[in-house]
Amino acid sequence: MSATASPAAARHRWGTTKKIRYVGKPLVFVLSLLPIGLIALRAFEITGTLGANPVEALMDHFGIWGLRFLIITLAVSPLRQVLGKPWPLQFRRMLGLFAYFYIMLHLATYLWLDQYFDAAAIIEDIIERPYITLGMSAVLMLTALAVTSPHAARRRLGKTWQQIHYLVYPAAILGVWHFWWQVKNDILEPLIYAVLLSGLLLWRLIKTRAHRSRINPT
Repeated sequence: MSATASPAAARHRWGTTKKIRYVGKPLVFVLSLLPIGLIALRAFEITGTLGANPVEALMDHFGIWGLRFLIITLAVSPLRQVLGKPWPLQFRRMLGLFAYFYIMLHLATYLWLDQYFDAAAIIEDIIERPYITLGMSAVLMLTALAVTSPHAARRRLGKTWQQIHYLVYPAAILGVWHFWWQVKNDILEPLIYAVLLSGLLLWRLIKTRAHRSRINPT
């Protein structure tokens, strides 16, 4: 039976790989660009406006979507474990890079349209506004992840690569904290993200401890 099951399993894996490469990934890529389309529709007043402060609207839009993609990226591993299938991992790198993409648009809007690349004003903001300090710290961590995301970097760095990519967890915490600290009245949305992130971190902790207990049983 193993002789007949093995080719069947191989064909199934090959079929899944083709579906992900030619259907799944292009579809996820297009869907991940929807936030650009949504803000463009508002900018051209097709589905609304950017309001009295369009720069703030742009910053909020890109920052929130960056945080959403970051949380979705962190949810990939738990999803794989729940489904018992490896295919969700095929999308993790793309989702993580889109998280970085939107966070960099958030940062670019702040540096360019809000501060006009005024270095003195930017440094003053980082020093005097704690939520900006948190945000900049998260950006630095995510930049390290993005720079080392190519497969060549993973091969070259070896075990160090995994240690670097653990930065995604403190970066996500700082991102939620940055959002929470920034809002003035309505904390419902950052609270939702905080709950989701806490659940993902708890899942990670439980699975890590379970794995260690299997390796080193007492």
